[in-house]
Amino acid sequence: MAGLRIVRTDRELRLPGVDAALRAAGHDLVLLPDGVGEAALAEAAGEADILMMCYTPVTARVIEGASRLRGIVKYGVGIDAIDIAAARARGIVVVNVPDYADATVAEAAFALMLALAKRLPALQRRMEGAGWVWPEPHWIGRDIAGSTVGVVGLGRIGRRFAGMARAFGAAVIAVDPAIGAAEMARLGVERIDGLTGLMARSDFVSLHAVLKPDTHHLIGAAELDAMKPTAFLINTARGALVDAVALIRALDAGRIAGAGLDVFESEPLARRGHALSPLYGRDNVILTPHLAFHTEEAMARLEREALARVAELAEGRPVRIRSSDPRLAGQAGAIYDPG
Repeated sequence: MAGLRIVRTDRELRLPGVDAALRAAGHDLVLLPDGVGEAALAEAAGEADILMMCYTPVTARVIEGASRLRGIVKYGVGIDAIDIAAARARGIVVVNVPDYADATVAEAAFALMLALAKRLPALQRRMEGAGWVWPEPHWIGRDIAGSTVGVVGLGRIGRRFAGMARAFGAAVIAVDPAIGAAEMARLGVERIDGLTGLMARSDFVSLHAVLKPDTHHLIGAAELDAMKPTAFLINTARGALVDAVALIRALDAGRIAGAGLDVFESEPLARRGHALSPLYGRDNVILTPHLAFHTEEAMARLEREALARVAELAEGRPVRIRSSDPRLAGQAGAIYDPG
């Protein structure tokens, strides 16, 4: 069905294939910038049939004022920015694209781990300034082989990351309340019951958990204090999994060896005037701008899957829910098919 009004937020994340296809199908496509306020989004969505979003919060106010809205398509994985209860109350389908970047994000997390282990940021800075570095004790790195890698959340991405760590010769331990010891053993991973125990044993900790109310600030002062002073923290999942103030304090005190972060509780980051600005300029911290997912291959998959979900909504067909997140299960007008 052509001629629908489709609002897509976060236009800075370019989806040229999606935008061209929607316009070619005769839809009225409205693009809104990152950081659009609730009032402006509510106004734009007021006559929308379909709302596409990535980062912008979709609140109850936005949903309740969108009288024609059929569905909300998250072109990405995390659904924590959507008021799902408000959408369900209105019979509005919420769907995401859960598996377009499993290997992609796992590779990015592994790259952060390797770069921290080999001290690449510090070495690069010194090479640029001094031209050369001699093998002094200050520059000594770490091996992945023979280390213990802790994985918090053994979903699609966590499993990919665990497989990479095992391929490099690391012992992998994991915490995930939804996965039993037998399943983890099948994956070559040792199940740990407590998060603090995992933090204490790991040389590297990589976060791959879903952000929900009970995982907000999952990693706080107690968990960071439990880590070895030689251990590193990697987060490519969601910024709010980590209490950033506690992390800065742990880094300042030398309680952990360093961190690699692609996600932050408040984005975008800034060198000045941001609560996390103190993270800049550290030899033991790598900051990347929430682009772990951003490869040619992953973006092609994202565009293809996002268009498929929009087409289902536009044509009145059941929407395929490919996510295993229970918050998306049981929606009217949807087929729950997590695979």
